Amino acid sequence: MPYAAWEEALVRQGFLGVSIASVGGVLLVAGVPGLAWSQDYRPSFHPEALKGPPAGKLNEVLVLATPHLSGLPDSFKPALLAPLLTRLAAWRPTEIATEDLSGLQCDSLRRYPTRYAETVKDYCPDPSLAGLAIGLDVPAANAEAERLLAAWPTDPTPAQRRHLAAIFLAAGEPGSALVQWLRLAPSDRLASDGPTPDLVAKLEKAKGRGNETNLIAAVLAAQLGLERLWSVDDHSADNPGPADQEAYAAAIQRAWDNPATTKRRAEEERLSAGLAEPDGLMAMYRAYNDPTEPMLAYQSDFGAAFVETSPQGFGRSYLAYWETRNLRMVANIRDVIGRRPGGRLLAIVGASHKGYYEAYLDKMHDVRLVDTSKLLR
Repeated sequence: MPYAAWEEALVRQGFLGVSIASVGGVLLVAGVPGLAWSQDYRPSFHPEALKGPPAGKLNEVLVLATPHLSGLPDSFKPALLAPLLTRLAAWRPTEIATEDLSGLQCDSLRRYPTRYAETVKDYCPDPSLAGLAIGLDVPAANAEAERLLAAWPTDPTPAQRRHLAAIFLAAGEPGSALVQWLRLAPSDRLASDGPTPDLVAKLEKAKGRGNETNLIAAVLAAQLGLERLWSVDDHSADNPGPADQEAYAAAIQRAWDNPATTKRRAEEERLSAGLAEPDGLMAMYRAYNDPTEPMLAYQSDFGAAFVETSPQGFGRSYLAYWETRNLRMVANIRDVIGRRPGGRLLAIVGASHKGYYEAYLDKMHDVRLVDTSKLLR
């Protein structure tokens, strides 16, 4: 752009009182060391301040920070979840979102193995067995599940529930398949109307699998009469990482070696040791959902990575991945909320996500957050 055009553009945008010159075709701007305009700029538009009220009921979201149950010591037993399930059921969510990849995202990631092979291996259950049983691939099974639920009867037959369970398995949504299976009477959990004996074995095994989707979300959804879960995790920001993996890992480990991490680990050890106590698991959930926990997680992990000093900026790349993942997860939640305005959504997610979930969700005009710590008292 010619110098005169640059000057005119700067004046129009309010950058007055600066000295602009051109030397040898190079634009020089004096009086603004380091071109630091962005350091002083703050947006004037604040969505979080524009909360309506809307016509009709508010959208409410309760974010439950959870330990990953599969990583708890042997002293954890599913029966210990009863007090938590009672409190969550009393809040009566109308939708439940879980930290799982959707079948549709997994289907997309499978098409790019150069980047996502490890992600698929770690996070994407194989839907091919169910797909062969009912003759639908993942996109078609998702479309069929949506079609069935749009006209779902108030009192479906056991055959309809068995069929929908098989559809959800083929769609890559095993959590929702388990909801349908749990809503069946035990005598109706048969290899019929879609589920084969192998699929029945898979669903029966899932009932006891120690993760929060199966033991909390699916159980609660079935208890409340919901028909499905919503898989809102996102790993599209995953990538193989820098060429020098050893240097990257060393830099992140150095960043994590800090007093906040020491404090977090000590607290986790204390809470894990108390799991066998009558209120031990509830004490863990209260601690994970304490309002001070997100800042401690930041200081221990993402904030420490932000300021680590490797020349390659390893920590900042790691932070970019983390922020991107949480933004996309929250976007998925916002999409679910918009399907039926005026509902209550329970988002169950690993504890390190909670602060980002709530901060990003609070930016949304039509979202009201619920204080999880009060519910858990």
